[in-house]
Amino acid sequence: MSGLSEQILRATAEKLIAAHEEASRTDDWIFFVDELYALDCVYTCQYAGVMDVTANGIDEIKATHYGRDMQVGWEGWTFPYMGVYTGVGNKLVTHWMNRGPGQRADGSFYETPGISFLTLNDESKICRQLDMFDLTHQMKLCDDLDDAGLLSAQLKSQWVLPMKAKLAAQIACNQ
Repeated sequence: MSGLSEQILRATAEKLIAAHEEASRTDDWIFFVDELYALDCVYTCQYAGVMDVTANGIDEIKATHYGRDMQVGWEGWTFPYMGVYTGVGNKLVTHWMNRGPGQRADGSFYETPGISFLTLNDESKICRQLDMFDLTHQMKLCDDLDDAGLLSAQLKSQWVLPMKAKLAAQIACNQ
């Protein structure tokens, strides 16, 4: 890699942000993958050491992260970006929110922060992505949404409860 300019890095980040905004509106999380990701991209999302989802290549990315995982009750959620930071060696860091549906009584959002570490190839396509967020705070957010009647029953049964069980088992380990 020869190193992309900051302008190209930011332009790619803006394309990703626009794609996520459109996906949040339409619930179509597949349409942008071919355009923004390299064919051999490795996309990893680590869930607090209890689950690691790694997709190798755009077909797996579409089948897991943006396909299966976004089809489990995430309707009504958005993932607004709070910042983009450029680095050296074709690196980007993006700060975004996991924002649930609705708003709290005080007008604030139901949300928790997340971060992505991205590496672009010389064609300015994402060739590596690592997403991270605080899973315990995400579970608390889901509890708050459930208490407010805003949590999808499908998301609760297929993602929240199994994830809580994995977290509980990890915490109980070696006690």
